[in-house]
Amino acid sequence: MSAQRWEGMLSRFGELTVAVVGDSCLDVWLDGPAKGLAREGVVPVIKVQEEAYAPGGGANAARGVAALGGRVRFVSVVGDDEEGRQARRLLLAQGVPDDLVVTADDRRTVAKRRLTCRGQLVARFDSGDVDRLSAQTEERVVAAVRQAVEGADAVLAADYACGLFTPRVREELARAARAQGALLVVDAHDVRDWAGLQPDVVTPDAEEIELVLDLDEKTAFTKDRLGFLEAASARLRAVSGAGAVVATLDRDGALVLPRDGAPWHVPTEPVAAAVGAGAGDAFAAALVLSLAAGAQIPDAAQVGCAASGVVVRRPGTPVCRAVDLRAALQHAAPLHLGRERLAALVEDARALGKRVVFTNGCFDVLHAGHVAYLDAARRLGDLLIVGVNGDESVRRLKGPDRPVNGVEDRVAVLAGLSAVDSVVVFDGDSPTDLLQVIRPDVYAKGGDYTEDMLREAPLVRELGGEVRIVDYVEDRSTSELLRRVRRGATSDEQA
Repeated sequence: MSAQRWEGMLSRFGELTVAVVGDSCLDVWLDGPAKGLAREGVVPVIKVQEEAYAPGGGANAARGVAALGGRVRFVSVVGDDEEGRQARRLLLAQGVPDDLVVTADDRRTVAKRRLTCRGQLVARFDSGDVDRLSAQTEERVVAAVRQAVEGADAVLAADYACGLFTPRVREELARAARAQGALLVVDAHDVRDWAGLQPDVVTPDAEEIELVLDLDEKTAFTKDRLGFLEAASARLRAVSGAGAVVATLDRDGALVLPRDGAPWHVPTEPVAAAVGAGAGDAFAAALVLSLAAGAQIPDAAQVGCAASGVVVRRPGTPVCRAVDLRAALQHAAPLHLGRERLAALVEDARALGKRVVFTNGCFDVLHAGHVAYLDAARRLGDLLIVGVNGDESVRRLKGPDRPVNGVEDRVAVLAGLSAVDSVVVFDGDSPTDLLQVIRPDVYAKGGDYTEDMLREAPLVRELGGEVRIVDYVEDRSTSELLRRVRRGATSDEQA
C-alpha cells in the first residue's frame, strides 16, 4: 500500500466506532535498583523508586483504539475496590468512556503487579477474581453488550480468560454483531471457545496456537512456525471457526491465513524488546480499525505489526498513538501483492494520472547492477512494480542450486529499496499474467537484454505500453558473482 493509501485509511479511523468487549485488569509497574540480597532468602532487595499504573487486558485494547483516533465503547467488569476505581479513572483520562463498565460488588478487580530492576523483570504477582460471572452480573454485561454493539462499525472481543466471557456473553456478542452487520474480531486466550460463533477474524499468538496442537504438532511448529501454519491453515480456521486467522508470531511478524487464497506473511523488524506488555492489544486495535476502514487483511495485519512494533519498544503498558503509527508506516516495506490487490493498486495510480512502470526478474543476490537498473526504471514513471520469480521458477530458469535466497528474503530486500513501490511474486517463467493485470505504461528491462529477446514485448505493445531497455552496469551479474564466490571457496579448501 502506498503512503497515500496508508494516509487515506488512517484518516478514516476518526469516523469509526468500535465496540471493545474485554476482561479488565490494572497493570502496576514497580521499578528501582537492587540493594543486594535479602537476609530472609537468596532474593534481591529492590528499592522501588518508580511506580506506574495502566489499564491492562481488554482495557488496554480499548485504550489502543482511542489512541489511534477511533470512537470506542468499552464493556467490561471491575470489582467495587480501589483497583477497579483506579482502572476506571485511568480509562476516562485516556479517552475511553466507562459508562458500560459494570461494577460487581461480588468480585475483586484483577491486578497484575510487575517488579523490575532497572527494566529487568524480577517478579510478577497477580490478584483478583477470574471465575465465572454471577448470574446478576452476567445479565448487566449482556445489556451493556447490546448497547455497545448497536451502531458500531466493528466489534473487538479481548478474551483474557478472566471470567467475563461466559457462553451467554459470547453468544450475545456474536448475535449482536451479526444483526448489526459489524465485523467481529476475536483476540482470545483459547480460540476454541469461539468456534461455534464464526467470528470474522481471530488473532492468536504463538502460545495460544500451541494450546490447540498435540505434542507432535507442537514439535513441528517449534521447528518451522511459518511453514507449519501455512500447511495447517485449513485446520486452524476449522478449530477457531473463523473466516480468517491472523497469527501473531513476535519476531516472525504475522501470518494471514484467509478463507480463500494463499497465506500471506507480514514480516516485521525484530527488536530487543523492553519488559513491557500490550503489543497484542496494540496489534488487535490497529487491525480492527484498519479492517473497518476498508483495508484488506494483509494490509490491516501490516498496520497491526507496525503498531505492536511501536509498543514493544517501550516499557510498561503503553499504547500506539496515531502519530506513532504514521511514523512507523512511513518506514514499513510494501507487502508483496496478490492479483486483486495489485489490480486495485494500479487502478488507484491511474485514477491519479500516474505512469505505471513494471519490471521483473529473479533478483537472487541483489547487487549494484540491480540497484542501478531499478533506479533507472523508476525514473521512467511514477510507480514501479517489481515482479519476482518464485523459488520453483528460479530453479527452472537458473538450475537446481538456485535460488540462493528464498522468495521471502528476496522480496524483503527489494521492498526496502526506495525506488520500488510494490513487489509481486509470480510462479511462471514469464510474467505474462501480471502484464495483463497491470497493463503497464512502461515495461523496463536491464541493458543485458534487447527487445527482440523479450517474448513479452508484443503483449506489452498490444496492451498499449512501451518497452524500454535501461542502462546496464558492466561486470555486474548474480551468476558471475556466485562463480567468484565458489572459486574462492574452492581455492581456500585447496590451500
